Amino acid sequence: MTTLDASWLPLSPGERAVAIEVLVHGPLSRAELARRLNLSAGSLTRLTKPLIESGLLVEQTTEGTAPAEVRQGRPSQPLDMVAESRFFIGFKITEDTVYGVVTTLRSDIIARAERPLTTHEPALVADLLREMTEEFTRAHPRPAGIGIGVGAGVRDRSVVIQSPFLGWDEVPLAELVEEQTGLPVVVENDVAALVEAECWFGAGRGLDRFAVLTIGAGLGYGLVSGGRRVISSEDGLSLGRGRHWMVNPHGPLTPYGERGSAVSLLTIPSIRYQLQAATGREMTYEEILGLAADGEPMAARVVDEAARALGTIVSQIANFAMPQKILLAGEGVGLLDVAGAAVEEAILANRHPQADKVNLETKVSDFHDWARGAAVLAIQVLVLGSAEA
Repeated sequence: MTTLDASWLPLSPGERAVAIEVLVHGPLSRAELARRLNLSAGSLTRLTKPLIESGLLVEQTTEGTAPAEVRQGRPSQPLDMVAESRFFIGFKITEDTVYGVVTTLRSDIIARAERPLTTHEPALVADLLREMTEEFTRAHPRPAGIGIGVGAGVRDRSVVIQSPFLGWDEVPLAELVEEQTGLPVVVENDVAALVEAECWFGAGRGLDRFAVLTIGAGLGYGLVSGGRRVISSEDGLSLGRGRHWMVNPHGPLTPYGERGSAVSLLTIPSIRYQLQAATGREMTYEEILGLAADGEPMAARVVDEAARALGTIVSQIANFAMPQKILLAGEGVGLLDVAGAAVEEAILANRHPQADKVNLETKVSDFHDWARGAAVLAIQVLVLGSAEA
């Protein structure tokens, strides 16, 4: 049986493929696992033996069934992982709050917390992460590692190249947090981490082509092709990329001066800015959506423009990337509850009449889900060594 003290050695490519297949799709019989990976029975036995011996995989037994080692013939028990055999900590850092979670090996959230971020000084942020880690480990001791998601460009899964929200440039965040906690740390762009989590354990599980579009304080986009996230040097530049997604050249200005871009039409700060400029009153995003739902003219116009911009972007993703599903996530997805019909109209207007219906899924989530994405990166990198740097 796997224990918290099990030692997991670095995996070979073949062992890694087996471990990931069982983690994401298990429990699986050996016959099904061999079929999925196109392996002979002998090759599968060779690959699974060290994984079982290390405790990463376990053989499921049912009541009244003798253990595999005392029965005749090839073992037939399904292979699985004990999700609670390792715990992982994930953090999502925003401009004013740090959100944290503890997850199992299958990314189920078993604890969550949030703390205000009163400073952006990197050393003090690392100290806050240490405090939250210590709180988590009182109930869930010996975590395997930490994943951190930041709205930023990240190099080598360790250095924050640039974060406009935090005012960081070339901050060695992984090193700082490792020094504070004594745990291995993986840092990644928050959208990239979310895409990985949805690819393995969420809306994109089992799909060959899958896209994620996030709307909130900024815009994020990620693409999965061949069952793997497409890695780009532009990861973390989603705000800048969104400024160049031109949707309506005659559209509104952002506070930064862009006109008609996806950022100017869709992000929460821009929507709030438009209403404040028109009414002289500051309103929350939820208040604006509520006014639009009630038919208040100015709020309804701004929300309708945002919805049509969203539909246009979704249709273009469908046209060019041809994903089997598009997941819409982020704190701005409430837009669809109020103006879903306008989104659908814009999608249809920008698609061929005979094109397949866009498989659009929305996910109502909070920042703890983004923290979960960071924990999934830790699982991939620290345990399975599977995610590319």
